[in-house]
Amino acid sequence: MVDFQYKPHYDWEDFLEIMRVLREPGGCPWDAEQTHESIRRNFLEETYEVLDALDRDDPHAMCEELGDVLMQIVFHAQIEAERGRFTMADVVDGVAQKMVYRHPHVFGGTMQADNSEQVLANWEVLKRQEKGQRSTADAIESVPHTLPALWRAEKIASKTAKAGFDWDSAISALGKLEEEVRELRKALESGREADAPHGVREEVGDALFITGKIAQMSGVDPEDALHRACDKFERRFRQVESSADKPLSDYTEAELVALWRAAKEMQS
Repeated sequence: MVDFQYKPHYDWEDFLEIMRVLREPGGCPWDAEQTHESIRRNFLEETYEVLDALDRDDPHAMCEELGDVLMQIVFHAQIEAERGRFTMADVVDGVAQKMVYRHPHVFGGTMQADNSEQVLANWEVLKRQEKGQRSTADAIESVPHTLPALWRAEKIASKTAKAGFDWDSAISALGKLEEEVRELRKALESGREADAPHGVREEVGDALFITGKIAQMSGVDPEDALHRACDKFERRFRQVESSADKPLSDYTEAELVALWRAAKEMQS
């Protein structure tokens, strides 16, 4: 056991001290063993739990889940403090410096912004200056590879569009999607290995990428659109399954299509 003072209310400094105590000798064996790599997935899971709480507009869950994400941030910062590379104070100072630098229209500077569109445009310019990105290709390379793939595609498409590399409209981009679908059909009909050049994996990726581009041009979040499609599919499949009078595997393809169409009609 460690010497610890219990309180009815803990503040920021208490929180940092709790994490330090958990990691030090005599603290928690599990916490002391963790590395950036071992708790990496926890960070992602906690973030998604925050998003779920936001979607449900549940203030109690928001407060709890935001705390769990904050714990992950402090955990990683504590690991680095033990290595002598940076501390939580450095994290706080760094983000504060960034926010002041990227809001010159608020904190005093040469850039002005009278609306949110100009704020975003200024933000992108300042971000590229700050990170030493000299080209759009540099900006694209900086998009994290760990993002959900549709979000990564959307961000890449947005950056190239700002450089003038774009279709005239989403309808124009739709023609490219139709072209990619034809290439996907060709890959499927060829019977070649999925990983072969111009195989199914490559062509599916191309079709998904241009779909993300169409979403970006239409002002639609592609991840949200796909989640909604998943929810719709789930509802319709439940209706199909409840309407079936025998195992679905015993139905022909035509019969399954008929069941699906009936479910679609019921829910439209």
